[in-house]
Amino acid sequence: MMDTLAPFLVLVQLAGALVRLPETAAVGSGGSRSCSFPAVYNFGDSNSDTGGASAALSEVTAPNGETFFGHPSGRSCDGRLIIDFIAETLKLPYLNPYLDSLGMNFRHGANFATGGSSIRPGGYSPFHLGIQIAQFLQFKARTTALYIQFQQKNQELINRLPRPREFSEALYTFDIGQNDLAYGFQHMTEKRVRASVPDILMQFSQAVHQLYEEGARFFWIHNTGPLGCLPYSVIYDPSKPTNLDESGCVAPQNEMAREFNKQLKDTVLRLRKQLPAAVFTYVDVYSAKYALVSEAKHLGFVDPTSFCCGSFYGYHINCGKRKVVNGTLYGSPCNDPSRHVSWDGIHYTEAANRWIANRILNGSYYDPPVPIEGACRARK
Repeated sequence: MMDTLAPFLVLVQLAGALVRLPETAAVGSGGSRSCSFPAVYNFGDSNSDTGGASAALSEVTAPNGETFFGHPSGRSCDGRLIIDFIAETLKLPYLNPYLDSLGMNFRHGANFATGGSSIRPGGYSPFHLGIQIAQFLQFKARTTALYIQFQQKNQELINRLPRPREFSEALYTFDIGQNDLAYGFQHMTEKRVRASVPDILMQFSQAVHQLYEEGARFFWIHNTGPLGCLPYSVIYDPSKPTNLDESGCVAPQNEMAREFNKQLKDTVLRLRKQLPAAVFTYVDVYSAKYALVSEAKHLGFVDPTSFCCGSFYGYHINCGKRKVVNGTLYGSPCNDPSRHVSWDGIHYTEAANRWIANRILNGSYYDPPVPIEGACRARK
């Protein structure tokens, strides 16, 4: 039973630094306060892209978005992504993409994630993490200047801008790194991919330091998922079936993802020591996604190596495209996306994203193990 309290700001002394915590909205029966983040700023790839790539690179067309939005929403999914369920849990609006300039509202955050993005430059997308951080820095400087200039003159504009003081109270989320590994497997040997991980994570650490210097204090970091369980990976793996594990996933790719995640967790531990006034939550998305794939049939899903939209069998047809070859129509979406784990061979369905979000948002896959509502106090 939650007893609602009047919001108030809490100032705490953390490692000698005065840090403003988000407003406290409620206290549970156990006495623990729930964080009320005023905004979320997200950095990532297509796993959390709510329309950046669609606005800047190539439009995401129907049937994407059909399940929840009823129309294309810029997401490579039939509905909502994990970042959308995060917003819902925090009682915030869905994040608008920074790269979409038409009619956007950034009062409660912005999404810098773009499909195909990686941490390091030179992958599938020009919008690598360094560019996303640069975009945020420009966004923060420009919106702050506009707020100061127009706060007494244009209320309609002000209502669409973040409050300058809330940048230090916001939650900064990351879901990026999968494409560094995927691109590496396509263009390098496994040994070189492994050797690239320390440099990838050094650049990730530099990005976090840049945000910290701008006042960011609350960080929510997803590790990378089981790359080898994506139907695309299974279909194009040249060594199957000898490389497949008991769940039908490409074992070497998953082993590399686990090594990446081990080093990412070590990076987060170092960041906690280097930036003691910050609060870091490490989220083990890999384990949640692998559990879903492993138990898919018992959970009412079809074979997790099948997917709903597009085709990689015989002819490569991207989701949203159709083609007739020798009288056979390729690319038609399935009738019931809710029974599929994979939407298009690379991205998860809304049903899968909801299942994963339900598992990670209660703290079961966190370090430290606290729900997202307590991420402003998740110190360890």
